[in-house]
Amino acid sequence: MEFVPGPAVHRVLCADCGTPIVPNSANLCVACLRNTVDITEGIPKQTSVSFCRNCERFLSPPQSWTLARPESQELLAICLKRLKGLNKVRLTEAHFIWTEPHSKRLRVSLTIQKEVLTSTILEQIFEIEYLVQHGQCPDCTKLAAKNTWKALVQVRQKVSHKRTFLYLEQLILKHGTQKDTISVKEVRDGLDFFYSQRSHAIKMVEFLAGVVPVRSKGSEQLLSTDTHSHTANYKFTYSVEIVPICKDDLVCIPPKQARQLSNISPLTICTRVGNSFQLLDPATLQTCEISAQVYWRAPFVSLATVTDLVEFTILDVEPSGTVRGKWVSADAQVALSGAFKSHGSYGDQDAIMDHENSSLSTQIFHTRTHLGAILQPGDTALGYHLSNANFNSDDFSSLPSSRIPDIILVKKTYPNRRKKNKTRNWKLRSIAKEDGEEGETGGGRGVVGRMGGRDQKKVEEDYELFLQDLEEDPELRGTVNLYAAKDTKMRDATDGARKKGGQYGMDVDEVDTSHNTAANGDEQDAEEEVDFPAVRLEELLQDFDEMTLGASEDT
Repeated sequence: MEFVPGPAVHRVLCADCGTPIVPNSANLCVACLRNTVDITEGIPKQTSVSFCRNCERFLSPPQSWTLARPESQELLAICLKRLKGLNKVRLTEAHFIWTEPHSKRLRVSLTIQKEVLTSTILEQIFEIEYLVQHGQCPDCTKLAAKNTWKALVQVRQKVSHKRTFLYLEQLILKHGTQKDTISVKEVRDGLDFFYSQRSHAIKMVEFLAGVVPVRSKGSEQLLSTDTHSHTANYKFTYSVEIVPICKDDLVCIPPKQARQLSNISPLTICTRVGNSFQLLDPATLQTCEISAQVYWRAPFVSLATVTDLVEFTILDVEPSGTVRGKWVSADAQVALSGAFKSHGSYGDQDAIMDHENSSLSTQIFHTRTHLGAILQPGDTALGYHLSNANFNSDDFSSLPSSRIPDIILVKKTYPNRRKKNKTRNWKLRSIAKEDGEEGETGGGRGVVGRMGGRDQKKVEEDYELFLQDLEEDPELRGTVNLYAAKDTKMRDATDGARKKGGQYGMDVDEVDTSHNTAANGDEQDAEEEVDFPAVRLEELLQDFDEMTLGASEDT
């Protein structure tokens, strides 16, 4: 095969340094061309960007503030907008150069091209340094002043506890609804949410209507008006009232309304609360769903709440065969838990069957329950003691005595677990953990309970009961976010003794110095319940706000 040489490459000498180069219109090498022409002229090598530390947003010229993560495409676009002279060159590539997070510096590498002289394109790579200047955006400036809110959402529930708002606080945090809130204030029977825009308040009202049964009403107040431009300035207030019925409450439905609800028995318990609430008849397992619209047509209140629950010991359980979902109907024999602590064990038949010395504490009750699938002889359950109860309700008084059971069991409880006083490996977050930290979240106590005063102990008891409900109810845990906390200590809601009569205070038993050592040893050696629904590790989330340099965890 014959060799064919390629075309000859003609070279010329550079006009400045004499280096052989391929001929071009300038007759200059690349190095001499860069020394002669600077295509970065007119582009500043150092500039600044404005950053608001309160809302963590950057100023995007000319007046908008944008939320951008470090080294993100949004932040890069903001940095490029701050540069002057980029319209005279062609930008081919731009990226961030890593800097220390605390240096308050941003470094960006740019690659640009520009035509110089005649038909000669020159490319150059250079760096630009941005100084991050801290300031306040207009929205945060308004927040710094007082009484600058434009919309208010007043959430109320006329009950004697705060468990609903503790649960509502966790739902708000899980869905991120608190992001647009200026501040949150605790008032009697509820919370007030303040907003800078009316649309944010409407969004909160719609969120509340989707998670709890409510009714809402809006009003507006005229602040100022301009007759020339036909504009007005208003303040908007939205009143939201939550249905005063909570989970595990004892409810007596008015007889007329009970007949309309599939002829259900008037005496029911509340098993679920969402945008509507569900009532269950423990005797027949019949359920009914009541929406907020149906409830407010003929409202009714609860006969008893969880603070009226009494501990019972299960003596015998016999399923009756009726099954509906997770509920299994069963006939049970129960007795007050205090009967065995003061009168011996269940095997002491002489103490139990002594009719001459018998009292209410040693009496055995027969009842029908919906907890046949989880109750076993020897377990402890919480229920309402109706045989010696006195309710101020005309609907309850109108019921025939044959339809009123002595005992209504509500849920299973785990007293041995409470006696061990184990440290919880999880914790909850809260909104605005301290005064003056509006809009922030943290691991401390939130807006519920901030008022203090006489009700502070009651709020702490409600908070402990809420934590116990989360531990014992896996379905309830699935609706909130739990965070891993190694050093979180279990709180003692009662701070001492449990009230006599077996009320819902299961943390610490009353200490009696007259008890012998053997009795105390039996309580300490009590075995933990095998079926306790413990919080598993895969259910916990990592609290990333505490995984920063120099962060100290609250203990």
